Amino acid sequence: FSLLLLPLLLAVAGAQCPAPAELKTVNGTRICAMFYTNNSPYYDQCCGGKSLQVMPGEDQPYLPYAWNNDISSLVVGTRCELKVWSKKGKGGNTKKFTSGAVPRLQEIKRGLLFGDWNDCISSYYCKCN
Repeated sequence: FSLLLLPLLLAVAGAQCPAPAELKTVNGTRICAMFYTNNSPYYDQCCGGKSLQVMPGEDQPYLPYAWNNDISSLVVGTRCELKVWSKKGKGGNTKKFTSGAVPRLQEIKRGLLFGDWNDCISSYYCKCN
Protein backbone atom coordinates (compact mmCIF):
# COMPACT_ATOMS: atom_id res chain seq x y z
CA PHE A 1 0.00 0.00 0.00
CA SER A 2 2.76 2.50 0.90
CA LEU A 3 4.51 1.80 -2.42
CA LEU A 4 1.36 2.93 -4.24
CA LEU A 5 1.37 6.26 -2.39
CA LEU A 6 5.05 6.98 -3.01
CA PRO A 7 4.62 8.39 -6.57
CA LEU A 8 1.79 10.62 -5.34
CA LEU A 9 3.87 11.95 -2.46
CA LEU A 10 6.83 12.58 -4.73
CA ALA A 11 4.62 14.42 -7.22
CA VAL A 12 3.30 16.71 -4.47
CA ALA A 13 6.79 17.29 -3.06
CA GLY A 14 8.15 18.25 -6.49
CA ALA A 15 5.40 20.74 -7.36
CA GLN A 16 6.48 23.61 -9.56
CA CYS A 17 4.51 26.16 -7.51
CA PRO A 18 6.82 28.54 -5.62
CA ALA A 19 6.96 28.41 -1.84
CA PRO A 20 5.03 31.23 -0.10
CA ALA A 21 8.27 32.73 1.27
CA GLU A 22 9.66 33.01 -2.29
CA LEU A 23 6.95 35.46 -3.43
CA LYS A 24 9.04 38.59 -4.00
CA THR A 25 9.70 40.87 -6.96
CA VAL A 26 13.19 41.03 -8.49
CA ASN A 27 14.00 44.00 -6.23
CA GLY A 28 12.83 42.11 -3.10
CA THR A 29 9.39 43.70 -2.65
CA ARG A 30 6.90 41.32 -1.06
CA ILE A 31 4.16 39.82 -3.24
CA CYS A 32 0.85 38.95 -1.55
CA ALA A 33 -0.16 36.21 -4.02
CA MET A 34 0.46 34.83 -7.50
CA PHE A 35 -2.21 33.62 -9.93
CA TYR A 36 -1.56 31.11 -12.74
CA THR A 37 -3.70 30.13 -15.72
CA ASN A 38 -2.59 26.51 -16.06
CA ASN A 39 -2.91 23.44 -13.89
CA SER A 40 -2.32 19.79 -14.65
CA PRO A 41 -3.25 16.36 -13.34
CA TYR A 42 0.46 16.22 -12.37
CA TYR A 43 1.33 18.47 -9.44
CA ASP A 44 4.86 19.08 -10.72
CA GLN A 45 3.36 20.75 -13.80
CA CYS A 46 0.94 23.10 -12.00
CA CYS A 47 1.36 26.86 -11.52
CA GLY A 48 2.20 27.31 -15.20
CA GLY A 49 0.99 29.45 -18.05
CA LYS A 50 0.50 33.17 -17.59
CA SER A 51 1.14 34.55 -14.10
CA LEU A 52 -0.20 37.62 -12.33
CA GLN A 53 1.42 39.24 -9.28
CA VAL A 54 -0.94 40.44 -6.57
CA MET A 55 0.58 43.07 -4.29
CA PRO A 56 -0.31 43.56 -0.59
CA GLY A 57 -3.46 45.67 -0.19
CA GLU A 58 -4.51 45.09 -3.80
CA ASP A 59 -8.27 45.22 -4.21
CA GLN A 60 -9.72 44.16 -7.58
CA PRO A 61 -13.54 44.05 -7.73
CA TYR A 62 -13.23 43.55 -11.51
CA LEU A 63 -10.45 41.38 -12.91
CA PRO A 64 -9.09 42.35 -16.33
CA TYR A 65 -10.83 40.48 -19.16
CA ALA A 66 -7.80 38.23 -19.83
CA TRP A 67 -7.82 37.01 -16.21
CA ASN A 68 -11.53 36.86 -15.38
CA ASN A 69 -12.53 33.22 -14.76
CA ASP A 70 -9.13 31.99 -16.01
CA ILE A 71 -7.18 31.27 -12.78
CA SER A 72 -6.37 27.60 -12.20
CA SER A 73 -3.56 27.71 -9.58
CA LEU A 74 -2.47 30.18 -6.93
CA VAL A 75 0.09 30.75 -4.20
CA VAL A 76 -0.48 33.04 -1.19
CA GLY A 77 2.58 34.59 0.46
CA THR A 78 3.75 34.12 4.04
CA ARG A 79 1.52 35.95 6.57
CA CYS A 80 -0.89 36.94 3.80
CA GLU A 81 -4.57 36.29 3.17
CA LEU A 82 -6.37 36.27 -0.17
CA LYS A 83 -10.15 36.61 -0.40
CA VAL A 84 -11.75 35.76 -3.75
CA TRP A 85 -15.26 36.04 -5.20
CA SER A 86 -16.87 34.07 -8.01
CA LYS A 87 -18.67 37.08 -9.51
CA LYS A 88 -17.56 40.54 -10.61
CA GLY A 89 -18.02 43.35 -8.12
CA LYS A 90 -17.27 40.97 -5.21
CA GLY A 91 -20.47 38.99 -5.66
CA GLY A 92 -21.32 35.30 -5.61
CA ASN A 93 -19.44 32.68 -3.63
CA THR A 94 -16.44 33.73 -1.58
CA LYS A 95 -13.37 31.89 -0.29
CA LYS A 96 -10.38 32.84 1.87
CA PHE A 97 -6.95 31.40 1.18
CA THR A 98 -4.11 31.71 3.68
CA SER A 99 -0.38 31.24 3.14
CA GLY A 100 0.38 28.26 0.90
CA ALA A 101 0.13 26.86 -2.61
CA VAL A 102 -3.06 25.63 -4.28
CA PRO A 103 -1.76 23.88 -7.42
CA ARG A 104 -5.22 22.73 -8.56
CA LEU A 105 -8.17 25.00 -7.79
CA GLN A 106 -10.45 22.29 -9.19
CA GLU A 107 -9.86 20.44 -5.90
CA ILE A 108 -11.33 23.32 -3.86
CA LYS A 109 -15.13 23.13 -3.59
CA ARG A 110 -17.25 26.20 -4.32
CA GLY A 111 -20.67 26.05 -2.74
CA LEU A 112 -22.42 23.15 -1.04
CA LEU A 113 -23.03 20.69 -3.86
CA PHE A 114 -21.55 21.57 -7.21
CA GLY A 115 -18.61 23.42 -8.65
CA ASP A 116 -15.05 24.21 -7.77
CA TRP A 117 -12.82 27.29 -7.92
CA ASN A 118 -11.01 26.38 -11.17
CA ASP A 119 -11.53 29.24 -13.66
CA CYS A 120 -14.09 30.87 -11.32
CA ILE A 121 -12.30 33.84 -9.71
CA SER A 122 -13.70 37.20 -10.83
CA SER A 123 -12.60 39.54 -8.02
CA TYR A 124 -10.19 39.53 -5.09
CA TYR A 125 -8.63 41.36 -2.15
CA CYS A 126 -5.22 40.46 -0.71
CA LYS A 127 -3.63 41.64 2.54
CA CYS A 128 -0.46 40.83 4.48
CA ASN A 129 0.62 41.34 8.08
